[in-house]
Amino acid sequence: MLKEKMKEALNKQVNEELYSAYLYLSMSSYFNSIGLKGFANWMMVQHKEETDHAMKIYNYLLSQGADVKLFAIDEPPHSWNSPLHAFEETLKHEQHITECINNLVDLAEELKDRATYNFLQWFIDEQVEEEENDREIIDKLKFVGDSKNGIFMIDNELAQRKYIPLIQGEV
Repeated sequence: MLKEKMKEALNKQVNEELYSAYLYLSMSSYFNSIGLKGFANWMMVQHKEETDHAMKIYNYLLSQGADVKLFAIDEPPHSWNSPLHAFEETLKHEQHITECINNLVDLAEELKDRATYNFLQWFIDEQVEEEENDREIIDKLKFVGDSKNGIFMIDNELAQRKYIPLIQGEV
């Protein structure tokens, strides 16, 4: 059984994950509006993954007999100065999410909540991957600078990303 403090923190994390999904959906729209369909695809996949993350926590709360409380989702930005700027903001956001997950792990340790501690380990690994992916794209964007050919090549690469849902039992 989850303690009240942990229930509240996990419910807040559902909101953080849904905001992430909303942010990436907005970024996908931005990239579509400037003709970068590959970038838009990458962000759409990111949107779907973040929705999966929210549902993973949602289902964990339910499995623990806890109430799920859905909070209002803040409005995300609608445009960015450049693809590089958008990905720098993506990395900054993922670093925020990493901090949120780390705080949840700290709380689970403090409350001696072994089940939640174990559950959160997947998210720790996921955040390492998220930040690494963002840094890799940022490095490529910095390398090509304002080269339209370089942006075109990155756009083609990002168009290849495919959404792979979490295994049913995991979500």
